[in-house]
Formats: sequence, C-alpha cells, structure tokens
Amino acid sequence: MSTIAIMQPYFFPYIGYFSLIKHTDKFVIFDPVQYIKKGWINRNRVLKPGEGWQYIIAPVQSHEFNALIKDIQVVEGDEWKTKIIRQLDHYKKRSPFYKETIQVLEECFQYKETSITKINTFYLNKICQHLEIEFDNEIYSEMDLDVANQVNASDEWALRISEAMRATTYINPPGGMSFFDKSKYDLAGIKLEFMTSKLGLYNQKRPGFEAGLSIIDVMMFNDVPTINVMLDQYELS
Repeated sequence: MSTIAIMQPYFFPYIGYFSLIKHTDKFVIFDPVQYIKKGWINRNRVLKPGEGWQYIIAPVQSHEFNALIKDIQVVEGDEWKTKIIRQLDHYKKRSPFYKETIQVLEECFQYKETSITKINTFYLNKICQHLEIEFDNEIYSEMDLDVANQVNASDEWALRISEAMRATTYINPPGGMSFFDKSKYDLAGIKLEFMTSKLGLYNQKRPGFEAGLSIIDVMMFNDVPTINVMLDQYELS
C-alpha cells in the first residue's frame, strides 16, 4: 500500500505541510499550474519585532501574467537571503533554538538556483532533514507522467497522478473537501482522505499567539522531538 500527497511548492510553509510530508509515503511537488502573485510560492510569515507578523519574501523575476510555477525564477544574488536573515535577528533575544534554526536557513541559502520549484524543494528537504523525517519527493514537471490529456476536471489531477503512481491512498489538506468528487476515487479504487492538523499553541515568548506562521517560527521555539509530536497531531476524514 502506498500513500501520496500532491502539493504546490510552498516557501518555508506552515507546520501542517510537514505533517502531510511525514505521514505519506510519496510527496509530489506540483508545479504545472499558474503562479499566483501574493500566494505562498515565494513568501511566508514570521514574527515581527514587538508584535504582529511580517512577510519573508523571495522576489521573483519578471514573467508573463499566466506563467506556470515551473517557469518562475527568483531574482539572482544573495540580497534577499541576507534580508531574511536580518528579519529574523530579533528572534535571537527570545528564541531558545535561534542558532540551530539560522544554521538550517544558512544551509538552505547556499543553494545556487533560481527556479522557485527547485529552490522550495531543496528548502523543504533541508528542513525535513533537520526534523528527522523522510521526504521522498518528485517534482511533477520532471516526471515522465503523461496524464494531462486524461484530466477533465481540476480534481482529477490528483486522481490520475495517483493512478499512474499506483497509489492506494491520496491525502489532501482539508481545504479540498468541497472540491473533490470522492466517487471518482472510489471508482478507481483509491482511498481519498483529508488531513486536518490539530496544531496546538506554543510559547512565542510574547503576549498572545500568532497562528499559522512559517515552520521557521515553530523551529525557533521548539526542539525536534517536540515538533515531531506536533506533526503527529492530526485527524483523517
């Protein structure tokens, strides 16, 4: 039996993304779809000094309005990487795992590549190594899968990819519950499940709690065993 997930390549995503990685056998980085400006492909959120949150961003090069994710390139050079490290400097005063987290990011930023798909996949892999979870992945645009001509509706991409990879179970975040036609998956003999992460609060060393931030924030305040306990807090439906 094999379980797969299919997700767009997000930039230092929130912890639920990594829960999906940990609890599936194969993870497909899905990049043949239109890049959406101000989405999660090239930016995410971390704490801001004082209160609130701020974006960390990998700026992208000029591109056509309808460009696909697989064709998006980030701006060359290290300036934006240096800026992100500076944006995180305020964590040093309150975060017990600041040094370890910055070390992971510095290893990420040594990667000399401009493809946003490859960059994000590399960063995901580095973080998974740090968290000691397996990340068995493939990038869709580099796979030899000829399924596009079999897709007649948006919810059939995952179905056809699952069939081609001989998966028995496909797991999606809960946002797709109303989007997928479960009967199609039943007919194909593929179990369709939705993972809802039960993300508890953790101590951000300030009043209140900013939810849904990048995995970077989680890593700043929690050790690896604690994060893995968090990754295991989910429900399937």
